[in-house]
This record gives sequence, C-alpha cells and structure tokens, in this order.
Amino acid sequence: MAQPPDDHVCVKTTKSEAAAAVSIGAGLADRKRVQLLGTLRSCFVRTGPWLQAGKYVAALVSELPERNGWTIAQHAGDRSPDRTQRLLNRAAWDAFAAMSEIRRFAVAGLEEAARRGGRRGGLVIGAIDETGQEKAGEATAGVKRQYLGCAGRVANGINTVHLSYVREKTGHALAGARQWIPAEHIEDPVKSLVMGLPLDLRFRTKGQLAIDICTDAYADGLTFDFVCGDEVYGSCTQLRQFLEISGQAYVLRVASSFTLTLAAGTKLTCKEAVSKLLKDKRRWEVRSAGKGSKGDRWYAWAWTATASPRHHLLVRRHLKTGELAFHYCYVPEGQMLTKTRLIRAAGLRWPAEEDFEFGKDCFGLDQCQARLYTAILRHVVLVMAALAICAVTAALIRDRTDTQVAPPVRPDQPPPAEPGMIPLTIPEIRRLLAAALLRLYPPAHAGHWLDWRRRHQARSRWFHQRARLAKDAEIALVR
Repeated sequence: MAQPPDDHVCVKTTKSEAAAAVSIGAGLADRKRVQLLGTLRSCFVRTGPWLQAGKYVAALVSELPERNGWTIAQHAGDRSPDRTQRLLNRAAWDAFAAMSEIRRFAVAGLEEAARRGGRRGGLVIGAIDETGQEKAGEATAGVKRQYLGCAGRVANGINTVHLSYVREKTGHALAGARQWIPAEHIEDPVKSLVMGLPLDLRFRTKGQLAIDICTDAYADGLTFDFVCGDEVYGSCTQLRQFLEISGQAYVLRVASSFTLTLAAGTKLTCKEAVSKLLKDKRRWEVRSAGKGSKGDRWYAWAWTATASPRHHLLVRRHLKTGELAFHYCYVPEGQMLTKTRLIRAAGLRWPAEEDFEFGKDCFGLDQCQARLYTAILRHVVLVMAALAICAVTAALIRDRTDTQVAPPVRPDQPPPAEPGMIPLTIPEIRRLLAAALLRLYPPAHAGHWLDWRRRHQARSRWFHQRARLAKDAEIALVR
C-alpha cells in the first residue's frame, strides 16, 4: 500500500511540543500539590483546617488579582471569610512544622531534578535575604518606619528574613522565614498582646534570625556548599561565628568600611585594601557571575588573603561604572578553596531576589492583610508551599520542555527562523496549575459575595462614622 505524503508543516512546528508541555506541566504540578498537602496533614490537629489550607494554596496559585481574606474565601467557595480567617488566626496547626515539611519537599524535589539532569556537581547555596511589605497604621505585628527594599525608601511596613535553597543550574525555592519584630513591640506588654506576639518571643536582630533559620535548616538535614548574604548579614559577627563553628563556608557581602587583619598584623578597611593591594591591573580578571536571561553577567574580580589562611576578601568591580562590591569569604579546612568557586558562590545570591519576585507577583507574598504575628507567619508558610510546588515542577521538567536553539556566537548573526521555546518557568507552571484547579461555582455564588461585600462595607462605614462623631465631640470641647 502506498504511504501518505510527508506533512512537512507538522514536522517543523512546535505545536505538539507545546501541547505536551501543557499536559506534562499541569499534571506533574497537580501531583506535587497533592503530595505536599499530604505531608502537611500531620501539622494540623483537625481535618477541617487542613482542607482549608489546601483551598488557600489553590487560591494562591489562581489568577486572582489580589489574594486577601475575602478573595481567597470567595475562590474557595465559602460563604464568608470566617474559615480563612480562622485558618490564619485561631486554628490549631504548627506553622514551623509545616515550614519544615515544605523545606524538605523542596530540597528533595530539586535534588531529584539535579540527578535527572546530570547536574549533581553544581553548587548548593543557602541565600539569606530579607523582603518587606508596606503596611498602614500601627496595629500590625512588627510594623515600623524602616527601610524597605520593595519600596526603595524608608516607609511604614514589616520585614521578614528568608532563606532560599539554591541548586546551581537546577532551581531554587524559599526554605525558611522569620519575621523581624522591633524590640519596643516585644517590651511593651499592651502592644505585644494586641499584635499577638508569642509570650516567649525575644528580640532578635536580622543576623540572629538568620542563625535561627539556618539552625532549623541544619536540623532538617540541609547542607550547603556556601551560605551567602548581603551587608546586613556580613556585618553580623555572631552570624559569621555561628557559621564557622558549624563548619559552614560562606561568601558574605560587607561594607567598604569592614576591617581586615592582614598577614603582617596590619589592619585595613576593604576600601583601603583595594587601593593598596589591588592597584595592579594584573590582579584583576574578568569573569562571569553566572548566566542570566540575557546571557553572562560579566564583572572584574580580584581577591586577597588575610591573616587567616581560611579567610579571604573577594572584590567585584562593575565593568562600566567601576562600582566595587566586597565579599568576606570563609572556607573550612579540608574543603576546596579557589577563586573560581568563590565567584560562582557570590553570583548565586540573586535567586533569593527572584524567589521574592515570584512570591509577590505570582502568589501574593506581600498581599497579606493579616495583622497578628501568627497569621502573618502562616500566610508566609502557605506562600512557601505554593512556590515550592511550582519550583519543583519547573525543575523536574526543565529539560523536557526546553526547545531553544543554540545561543548566538557572533554579534551579527541573523536570527533563527524558529527560536524554539524556553523551558516552563515558575510563573507558567502556576498558570497551568491554576487552569487545572479552576472551579465551577453555583450561579448565585458571585451574587452572594457581591451582597456580602457591600453589607460588610456598609457596616464598617457606620462604625467609622460613629467613631468620627466621638472625635468631633472632642474637637467641640476644645473649642
């Protein structure tokens, strides 16, 4: 029998690959969601709050423009926000135990992805960083006028220290968190009660919070080739000592005024060390800090020894602006110490920023409207769960969904007719999972919530107006 003619159009297009990616990504993400939620069951005293937590995570990965108590409850199919608010505020479940389960889930998933992709030789980094959320008023736990990186200025808000687990060339996910609470909130018994602060809570600096997070990570069996962090953590002597006692190598950013002790006992600041010891151009070499979406990130690098054979100063210089960044490095005896390895570690701190970006843009990390300490912590934990599901899924199917052509090798190279497709990213996995979990609601559901919101807003307005009358009466008395 004669064979049918070849269909060259079907052979050349990537529609089949795209369809396969959708099916593979959505199915795997849903299985990982079920797996993680199953492991979290032991963290809940009752089944009801555990089921509500599953609905909460489903709402976090949905296409909701805002993820707060009202919108999450409506997405979950509830008649009011009561169950969602009870989950965050009063339900009996252990948020730190849940964080531990999420951490182990993310690490196991990324390790499996590295093993499948033949990337087990890549560095494993624990990246410490903080992110904030602007808040109005003075009633939220930890709220204070402070510098917020998300706002780029001093603003009223809260700050949380996070640990990102980063596997080089594989993936990354948030693996730990502690909210920073000002000392004046903890010492004031009235504020402490209003904000729902635990009775045993003690003031901890951000560096000390990083110690607590790393302690929990080590207890769960996590190991890192390096711990990395910015100047807030590099300047914390207690954190550096903790890491060195733990036998943990680190590459921590420090300020230009950070003091080094050199071999001859001379003490110099980082800035002085560069001007006196690294003046020779031959001490500098241009190397990549890692590949970004647009290609290699090139900088000039130099390093110099200190009085300790295990401590070094690594300096990064921007090729255009000449701006310097200083890294204080420690590598325990018996571990490999090379400049190349330190540069790779320094370049792997940025995934923490990407985790914050995904956490906020995709899962509502900064959309929590809760005010109590426990409620904020529980929201962060559930966001970590949603991010871990998508991060592990993206890492596991990275090679199967990557159809990109080879990168260009010369500036004048013409573009390819078919560029292929990048692997499925965390935001795309979230969209696929959101579509897979899309629920159909009764016709009256939207109308019920429309009425509920309007009635709630009318009640709030009435109480605000009554409070204003009391203030008006005080003003009249003053006059």
